[in-house]
Amino acid sequence: MNAEDDTVLCDTEGRTAVITLNRPRALNALTHPMVLRIDEALTAWDHDPAVAQVLIRGAGERGLCAGGDIRAIHDDAKAGTSASADFWRDEYRLNARIARYPKPYVALMDGIVMGGGVGVSAHGSVRIVTERSRVAMPETGIGFVPDVGGTHLLARAPGLLGVHLALTGSAVGAADALLCGLADHFVPAALLPGLTAELALLPVREVLERYAAPAPGGVLHEQREWIDHCYAADSVEEIVERLLAYGDPAAKETAELILAKSPTALKVTLAAVRRAGALGTLERVLAQEFRVSCHALRTPDLVEGIRAQVVDKDRRPRWSPAALAGVSGADVARFLTPLGDAVELPFPEADSTLG
Repeated sequence: MNAEDDTVLCDTEGRTAVITLNRPRALNALTHPMVLRIDEALTAWDHDPAVAQVLIRGAGERGLCAGGDIRAIHDDAKAGTSASADFWRDEYRLNARIARYPKPYVALMDGIVMGGGVGVSAHGSVRIVTERSRVAMPETGIGFVPDVGGTHLLARAPGLLGVHLALTGSAVGAADALLCGLADHFVPAALLPGLTAELALLPVREVLERYAAPAPGGVLHEQREWIDHCYAADSVEEIVERLLAYGDPAAKETAELILAKSPTALKVTLAAVRRAGALGTLERVLAQEFRVSCHALRTPDLVEGIRAQVVDKDRRPRWSPAALAGVSGADVARFLTPLGDAVELPFPEADSTLG
């Protein structure tokens, strides 16, 4: 058996097809073969009348999925090869497919759900969080920009909560994931085995009636006032100034958190999220994210950010430029520049024109 063959387990339990991401030691981080395997399974189940719904979950106790395999992205960026772009092309198309899937797609967003983990869950039609859920798009901390349709999701969060999560990369619990539109239902983690067992016999909507419960309290609802005020500023510099001047300790801590991220990634992220809100469809946003990701692959901050956070783990990235003032509007615009027709990510089945 190929070493990759068991990294995604695909089974059927009664009327439910089950995808299990099976790299628990790597927090179920996605590889390219895993993305292809999921897509292959969804194709088969789409046309299988015996399958009424699909369930995705993560192996182990720590979470659904911590994201993509960023060590591989680091190595690819250093080598100047195209493996990451090839991976993103298939991953983003999978994200769009999940959003359009004709059968209920149930995501158990238990534990850590970050980056690519959001991409294979938060576009689903039934998204379940637990008291252990920690949902995030933490890309600015590695010199990258939220992708996998993350800017589409965050642009649609109430007020400016999505901009806050995009810039800070902060992880949220169940109540805040529900508030931000990243999840639909709360189910206590201890009840997940029972819920999964019942899904073999009954439609998910019927099962959820017995398992869904009110989520424990979050924090973002009480912070809406300063978040909506501060993030309404035109630039990242002005957002930071407002946060520092607001007078709430949480706002000041947020400013310090933002200033530790890649200045380039912060400015591109703000532009990408705001543009995503106007693009409309998920496909259009994924096409934009593909452009941004491919441009980011050739910038020093992505390699440096992954080095500092994952490879050497010194947590001391040396960003270039080192300050927000060093990132110009032209620098940001380059990330949104078309890649050329031969490289762009097309969605023939949907209008992906960016305008």
